[in-house]
Amino acid sequence: MSVLLEQLIEAFRVLPGVGRKTAQRMAYHVLERGRDGGRQLAQVLAEAVEKIGHCTQCRDFSESEVCATCASSGRDRQQLCVVESPADRLAIETATGYRGLYYVLQGRLSPLDGIGPRELGLDALASRLAAGEVTELIVATSATVEGEATAHYLAQLARQHGARPSRLAQGLPLGGELEYVDRGTLSHAFGTRGEMPL
Repeated sequence: MSVLLEQLIEAFRVLPGVGRKTAQRMAYHVLERGRDGGRQLAQVLAEAVEKIGHCTQCRDFSESEVCATCASSGRDRQQLCVVESPADRLAIETATGYRGLYYVLQGRLSPLDGIGPRELGLDALASRLAAGEVTELIVATSATVEGEATAHYLAQLARQHGARPSRLAQGLPLGGELEYVDRGTLSHAFGTRGEMPL
């Protein structure tokens, strides 16, 4: 195998979920049938890596200093939804009617991995909460141990600055059958049950 082909295969392996075989298939496809697509991919990838940074207000990916969401006058500035990743922000934006602002942590608290409050930009979040404009901090972190620890930290931070913390509901999936739900999810949903609205 040529050295350059081996380098191409290894380059594809930096993508999440792409092992050696998948990377090899991608490389062969680009060289056998997709050279124009490969050139376009290389050009756009190089440009994106060079030009896309982070919004100074929410830390989401952005080509400008302030992203379009943060710059929009149509957003509710009293609501701030904290998510772990840009993918989480996009999921909430496309699946809900949420019209507030976001704060993207780019991770979650994980002391064993060296990720503390500073790495997540929580000092900037504290400053934003201290300004007093945010009245509700919506915590939308994952239901992992690290996600729960991050949620607890965020709730304390919100209360320190007079904002009301709220947490996304967790539990049973819409349309799910109880007999097919895992024990941990069912136990959590049962333990956090609430009164039914009228």
